[in-house]
Amino acid sequence: MGKNLGVAIDIGTSGIRAQAINLDSDKVISTAITMNHPIPGANVMDHLTFAIERGEEVANELMIEAINKLLTLLDVDLSNAVRLSVCGNPIQLSIFENIEIRDLAYVGDKALGKRNVTPPNRDGKTKDSVELGIDLGTNAEVFIPPAIKHEVGADALAMMVKTNFLDEEEPSLVTDYGTNAEMAIKTEDNIYSGSAAAGPAIEGQHIGRGMLARPGSISDINKNNWRNIVLDEELNSESGDVVDPKNGELEEKGKMHNKAEGITGTGVIAAISTAIESNLIDRPKIKTSDKKIHLQDGITLSEKDVEEASKAFGAIRAGHITLMEESNTSFDELKSMYMSGASGTYVDAIKSQNVGLIPPTVDRIYQVGNTSLRLANDLVRNPEYLDELQDIADSVRAKHIMFADDETFETLFTNELAYWHEGMPLDTYNAMIKRDGIQKLPKKKVKPKIHERVKRDIVDLGEKGLRILDKMGGYLIKEFPGCTGCGTCVKVCPENALEMTEKNGSYEIKLNTSKCLGSGCLKCETRCPEKVFEVTNMDLIKKSEEKK
Repeated sequence: MGKNLGVAIDIGTSGIRAQAINLDSDKVISTAITMNHPIPGANVMDHLTFAIERGEEVANELMIEAINKLLTLLDVDLSNAVRLSVCGNPIQLSIFENIEIRDLAYVGDKALGKRNVTPPNRDGKTKDSVELGIDLGTNAEVFIPPAIKHEVGADALAMMVKTNFLDEEEPSLVTDYGTNAEMAIKTEDNIYSGSAAAGPAIEGQHIGRGMLARPGSISDINKNNWRNIVLDEELNSESGDVVDPKNGELEEKGKMHNKAEGITGTGVIAAISTAIESNLIDRPKIKTSDKKIHLQDGITLSEKDVEEASKAFGAIRAGHITLMEESNTSFDELKSMYMSGASGTYVDAIKSQNVGLIPPTVDRIYQVGNTSLRLANDLVRNPEYLDELQDIADSVRAKHIMFADDETFETLFTNELAYWHEGMPLDTYNAMIKRDGIQKLPKKKVKPKIHERVKRDIVDLGEKGLRILDKMGGYLIKEFPGCTGCGTCVKVCPENALEMTEKNGSYEIKLNTSKCLGSGCLKCETRCPEKVFEVTNMDLIKKSEEKK
């Protein structure tokens, strides 16, 4: 295998991906991915909240422990590693480095000064693996790419440089479709960026039978005959069964018959788009006898699933239009769209456009795969690339729009929810946003030319292939004074993340962080009859204590 080993890591909001690379032959050896994030929460703001409220040291320890577990799955001698590279958004990389993170939560010098917060330097840098706590059995350099601005991170830089986005002369959009949807619009030399908290449904989470893109996940639906498309062991799209979506009756077996385990975000998009075109969905209702869309192997989509997914559709479309308004770009001027991330790879671009994830007027759509992992891959192969990335980051003049505080985004998202959840007609939608000075959403779609640059999210899995870490994350534990042991917190947890044990008349509660939905849920706290349960007051179980 060679003595010079490199490891590329992508820390995403929904999970972590790693690749081992033989630096002598320049070939990928193996790939390992997680199926969730080790820190409680379903989106990046949940992770940020946990890190601030519980302490960044705890968040850092959870993340580093997960990375160390993941690296062991690469099936290589990690002591041969000479360098690593890590890419991700500013929140994930700040937790990884264990540096100040509060500047990403509060806007403005006054708010930061009040809390005595000094934003850290997020330029490109090299760190020490031992210092970071990465367990290799050796000491290796760790390369971290720069952010464009403190809130426009390395993943956004990757999204821009690993496509032709920065070279476009006509107005263009780029979006990394995921739980935290990074996006940017370029008009001449000006770039406006934003980040929409789309929610986990875009990657198949918070869906009844949902899952991240992995072997056995339904990734697409053929709109002509409702044939399911399922990912195989190498993450390739293969033909599944043809199933009657009204009742689940099997009409024709496919190569992946009996191999579907769930549905990923791209499959959710495809199923909803196809159901709308087939008149099986009339926003927000499913028009089948049992109010479900039936897919292969007993997998279904419910009205609750459609509602959850539509929040993501609405957030991303509201983000796109907000960037267009900020940059004074009309729909007619917007010419191209770049789609990155798993949901930008496996999804049928036309179906994605049908549910509002792509503006209706673009005439060119490019599907480019996971750009964050690819940038980390390039950097570990060529560490001098770090200087070039810093030059690019310094030269990009990007204005970041904080959607959470933007009135245009708020107006658009409110109308998106009415459109999807209340069946608001498009004419009414346009009348409402026009009243606020926002351009209308065109009814007519341009038939775009689709450029599929990759066939799967991770292009090269390596000679040893893909390995998946299903069990990860850590545990928080606490005995709360005043707890009566009623078990309400355990019963109301939607993810079964809690367990309770009686010890000498007191009650110890244990929380699996990788299952917990974080600040977006907290039913355990709000339903506690004694009001004593508090997630952020729990203690981290050290790795050495797990078996005790």
